[in-house]
Amino acid sequence: MRHSNHSTVIARGGFLRRDPSQPRTRAVRRVFAGVLALVLAAFFGPAPLASAARATDYLIPLPGASSAEGIAAGAGTTFYAGDLGNGDIFRGDIRQQTASLFIDVPDGRAAVGMTVDVGNSLLFVAGGGTGQAYVYNTDTGQTVAVLQLTTGPAFINDVTLTSEGAWFTNSVAAELYLVPVGRDGELGSVRTLSLSGPAADTSSQFNLNGIAATPDGESLIVAHSGNGALYTVDPATGASEIIEGVSVPAVDGIVVKGNQLWAVQNMLNQVSRFVLDDDQESGKLKGVITSDLFKTPTTAALFGDTLAVVNAKFFQPGSTTFEVVVVGAR
Repeated sequence: MRHSNHSTVIARGGFLRRDPSQPRTRAVRRVFAGVLALVLAAFFGPAPLASAARATDYLIPLPGASSAEGIAAGAGTTFYAGDLGNGDIFRGDIRQQTASLFIDVPDGRAAVGMTVDVGNSLLFVAGGGTGQAYVYNTDTGQTVAVLQLTTGPAFINDVTLTSEGAWFTNSVAAELYLVPVGRDGELGSVRTLSLSGPAADTSSQFNLNGIAATPDGESLIVAHSGNGALYTVDPATGASEIIEGVSVPAVDGIVVKGNQLWAVQNMLNQVSRFVLDDDQESGKLKGVITSDLFKTPTTAALFGDTLAVVNAKFFQPGSTTFEVVVVGAR
């Protein structure tokens, strides 16, 4: 594939600057999608069939994608979605119902969960088994930074944005990683937050997954795939507590707006909507969104009363097409 002349940087200390002279490697890592599918299959078993699609549900193809997993809402009705195995980034519009390749990244990257800092024109992408995170400029498509979040066991799975910066989960370690983001979009040195309490459980093959911030920004909410649960995390101490009344087997990505939370349940081909209490101590199930267009959905982005959900197709080996499913959020 043709690659643009991206500039990269590895976090060392202080604020990050691009290093255009850094060489690029050409080690293709297309194994992530296959490995992830095997792990999920072993843990959850085969995916059940979903109910019929509503007339308003529709697909937006990701042309040329070899896999898919993450999605993020950008400005207006713009979304960004990633090719899990090779890290390429697509940009689309749910209103125009179109998408196209936006960033043809250097080989050796991956794209799992992602989030957009609209004000600073930054796209943050979790790098899976690389232990890295990637930051792209949403205006130019250029690489702003390559961040080595950890050199230990890693599957960097998802990311959310708070007033402090971008927080990343690791599915095989009881850690979160903060990339500080300054007022003008400058990036600070990576900080590691060790977790305690129930969210620190790493007894399953896949543990921490989706992440979101509470409405007041004082806590984080993390999804735990192995436990089928949601936990709050204190970003200052790493202490965690369960959100009572919420059962989410096969949970993957989560979306939070106000006191509502949507949990994508990949192996169940559904998205569950919960209403949380003001302290995020408990929640109640308010609805389950299903569609026969879902093919192992993994993450979602919210646009008003609409959800854009990625089909990962982990149980359709040999799939050559990947897409975003647009459904009602209730």
